[in-house]
Order: sequence, then C-alpha cells, then structure tokens
Amino acid sequence: MTLLARALLLPILLVASAASSAQTDRFVTTPGELSAAIAASRPGDSVTMANGTWTNLLINFDRDGAPGDSIRLQAETPGQVILNGTSTLAIGGDYLVVDGLRFEGGSLQGGRAVVEFRRSSSQEANHSRLTNCTIIDYNPLSDVTEYKWVSLYGRFNRVDHCYFAGKTNEGALMVVWLDNETATAPPTHRIDRNHFGPRPELGRNGAEIIRIGTSDYSMQDSDMLVEENLFTETNGEIEAISNKSGNNTYRANTFRRMDATLTLRHGNGCLVEGNFFIGEGLSGTGGVRIIGEDHRVINNYFQDLRGTGYSAAVSLVQGVVDSPLNRYFQVKRPVIAHNTFVNVEEPFLIGVKSSSDQSLAPEDVTIVNNAIQTRLSADIYEEDKAPVGTTTYANNVAYGDPSSFPSTGFTFADPELELDADGVYRPSASSPVVGAADPTYAPALDMDGQPRDASPDAGADEISSAPVTRRPLTDRDVGPDWRIGVSTEGGPEVGMSRLQAPAPNPFRDRTELTFTLERPAHVRLQILDVTGRQVALLMDRMVLAGEHHASLDASDLASGTYLAVLAADGALDSRPLTLLRR
Repeated sequence: MTLLARALLLPILLVASAASSAQTDRFVTTPGELSAAIAASRPGDSVTMANGTWTNLLINFDRDGAPGDSIRLQAETPGQVILNGTSTLAIGGDYLVVDGLRFEGGSLQGGRAVVEFRRSSSQEANHSRLTNCTIIDYNPLSDVTEYKWVSLYGRFNRVDHCYFAGKTNEGALMVVWLDNETATAPPTHRIDRNHFGPRPELGRNGAEIIRIGTSDYSMQDSDMLVEENLFTETNGEIEAISNKSGNNTYRANTFRRMDATLTLRHGNGCLVEGNFFIGEGLSGTGGVRIIGEDHRVINNYFQDLRGTGYSAAVSLVQGVVDSPLNRYFQVKRPVIAHNTFVNVEEPFLIGVKSSSDQSLAPEDVTIVNNAIQTRLSADIYEEDKAPVGTTTYANNVAYGDPSSFPSTGFTFADPELELDADGVYRPSASSPVVGAADPTYAPALDMDGQPRDASPDAGADEISSAPVTRRPLTDRDVGPDWRIGVSTEGGPEVGMSRLQAPAPNPFRDRTELTFTLERPAHVRLQILDVTGRQVALLMDRMVLAGEHHASLDASDLASGTYLAVLAADGALDSRPLTLLRR
C-alpha cells in the first residue's frame, strides 16, 4: 500500500476505532432487559434502571470494567428506583459502580446479604463501589433470622455516601470478610461518608453496625479505612464497630447518642484518630474499648458520655491467659494521647473484665497529653486492675475528683474549655493546656484538621488560626445526595442547655452565670464544692426558651474551687468556679 493510500485510510481507521470504544448507556425497564444489558456491557458503559418499584429482583452485576473505565449500574433518578421484596444485589466483577438505588421494606429468609461484593466464592469484586444508595427497614418477621445488609469481599472496594437505618434482626449490618488469601493481600477497602442511622437494641450479640474480620482470621491485617461516617443511635449491641483484624484506621467519624462503643475486639495495631463521641447525656453512651496489642487512641473528642465499665469513654480490658482467638488477648502497649474529655462519666477505666478467667492486667500503658473537664464528683481515672510493666503517664490536664488522680502524670487544673458555636468545647487562650504537651506523641493535625506547632497543646484541639477542615458531622455532610426516606436526625440540638463561662472568674464575692435554652425545660442550677456537696441552689423550676441569668452570692463561702452544674432536659453541663477572698 502506498503512503498516500495509508494516509487516506488512517482517518477511517480512527473513526472505526472510536466507534468500537464508544461508551453506551442502556436504559432498562424489565428484569430481562436488565440482565441482557449487564451481559452486553463493556468498560465505560452504563446501565440505567427505570424509576419505579422493582420487586423480588436478583441483580447479578458480574461484568468487568477497567481502570478509569468502570461499568455503572445506576438509577434513572437517584432514590426513585426502589427495590423491595426479596431483592438483592451481587457485585461480582472488577471496576464496577452501583449508584442511586434504594432498598427499602424488603425481607430475606437468611443466608446471603442484601448487597454482596461477590457473585460466588470464586468470583469476588475488586476496585468496585456502592455509592449514593440506601438500605432501610430490610427486615424479616423474626429478629432471630440472621443476615447482613452489606458483605464486602475481594479487595480495594468502597462503600460511600450511603444511608443505612432500621435493621432489627440478627447479623452485623456491614461485614468485611477475610480468608486464607487475605493473609498476604489485605482487603484495603474504604468505608466513608456514610450515615448509619438508628438501630434498636437487639438484646444479644450479633447486632454490630460494622464488623471488620472474624476471630478466626483476627491475626491478619485488613488495612481498612473507616473515615468520616456519621453514626446516630446505633444501639444494636455494645459493639457498634467490632474490629476483628489488624492495622485498621478509624478516623474523623462522629458518633452521636450511641449506646455502644467502638470496640477493638480482636487484632492488633489499629489507629482510632480524630473521632467525635457525643453522647448528649444519654444513658450508656460510650467511647472506645481496647483489647489486644499496639492500638493508638489519639486526637479524639469525648463529650457528655454516660457509659461506665465496658462503655467508659476509654476502657482497657483484662486479658485471658493463653487466650484462644475468640476470647480476650492481653492489652499491650496502648497509647492514649491528645484526647479531650468533657463531662463524661468515666474518662479512663483500666483493667475492666466481665468473666472469672480474665486475669491479665493491661501492660505498658501510655496515657499522655489529654485534657479532661468534668464535675468535681466524677472520677478521672479508675483501675479495676492496676496496669503492669512500664506505665507512662504525663502532661495530662484534668479537672474532676482530685482523689481519683494517679500519683503522677495528671495535673489538677481547670483546662478552661469554652463552648463554640458548633457545640464543641475548645481551650481558651489562657488555658493551662496551651503548650503543655510532649511533642513526641503529637499527631500532625488536631481534631479540627489544623496543624500542631512545635509546642503542641494538650487535648484534641490545638489553638490555631489555620482553617478548620473537620468538625462533628451532621446528616448534611454524609449519606446520599437525595433525601427520600432518609432521616435527618443527625445533629445535636446545639445550645439546648448550655452553661456559659461565669463572669467574672476567678471572683471575690459575686459572679454571674448565664445559660441558654432552645426550648422550655425544668432547670436545676446548683453550686457544688470539691466533695460534690451542694453549697448553693440558684434555680429549680420550669424555664422558658432563651437566655437566662443567675447571680451567685458567695459571701458565706470559703475561698476555693467550686463547680456550677446545670441540669436541663435530661442533659448536664458544668463550669468550674474559683472564689478568691481578700
């Protein structure tokens, strides 16, 4: 062929090549059309399901896309494709995306999950994604019928911007599965920007929201990232998150009104960083439970938690001698650093247990650079069993019951945490936490995503003028970008019963107390001494919404430290007071 002929033919070949690789969107209205469209899909193609209700639909999404050219299964209008009855979804290939589907009001008979990242045991998904979807009230008649809602298999998959709520039957809502093959190739999935809504208490084990691994494979690493998710009233059982593998990261999540904990149940070397645990004064609301080795709990914020024992803000569990995989391994080398605790019932509980054969105390415990502000009658630090080995306690600034402090490493001082507009307490410029931390343990960023300086502050917050990139999440920050059937209970009622810093403080004879109610409530405002004894009652009556003031005449009180405690609408708030006589 001459050069001229080749030159004339080249544009034709390019057009043909472009036509053969053109992306195709197949619009389907029936189950048969859906199966045929999936079977015909190639990398870059999409399959669009018509709006409406699809009942008893078994979707086998089992094609393979390519890097940068995923195959999409999507709703005509996100949230308008409803799957019910016994409908399920199997994502069984590589580079697949499912977007905008709404599973609601269905029910399975047990066995497979509502959504599985596999077609069969030999055909698992990789580099695939479930996004912008919901699963709501997908429950059987009996709560003893067990099945999951989402089962993650394979590697490098992602679940993001979804909403899950109302699971009432046995079975974790979402499970990451490990097997013999994952021993050398960790799953490395990502779970982010989801809203996990209310799950009622089941009354027995098997009602986790997220479980990563199983006890059988708990010595394997998963390399999972669970990031920027919102959990609200996820009360199925004590383990809202059950970690059962190693090297996982739980970062920048928000837990609100959760009668449960983030539990490092099995596995080692996990990081719990920059999370917000906000209990809003509800009974049983908990924080982080630690079992195993080399876990780090840093930069977290704990507020208004009422959990005790296993549900304390941070609890370290006693281990079992020669523990089998499904029991309790000894806690070793935990690091609990740069956390902030505000008005929690039990900040630290060391060596808690629930069975007679748990006898191994936590070993080589490090608790440094934390800030604690709670009522004077509350214990700061408790031991059910004293730690062994080398304990490192240093640079902790705490305000609570002075008799509950360890002999070293805790300074009794008011951390001067002040309420911000987002409902979070942060240190004042004059706070003793400023520059008080050992930089050895300081993370690069604080809980707000601001950089720490060379002389970091104790607690989770660093005083900084840098932009704030993280705050407690609300329902507006997470979940699908459509709202049909999606609860909006995410945020706390900020300011509902908030006690402001007294002014002046310290004071000589009289100081003013100010608080704000967003709705009418019965208010009890009292002053306690360091023993927790009431020395003054300023208010005990129904109060209308709005800002209110009360004066404390301390002419009959001795110099010293006191605590103003506001109880309103089931929540507590407190502020320290310092009376100085001439």
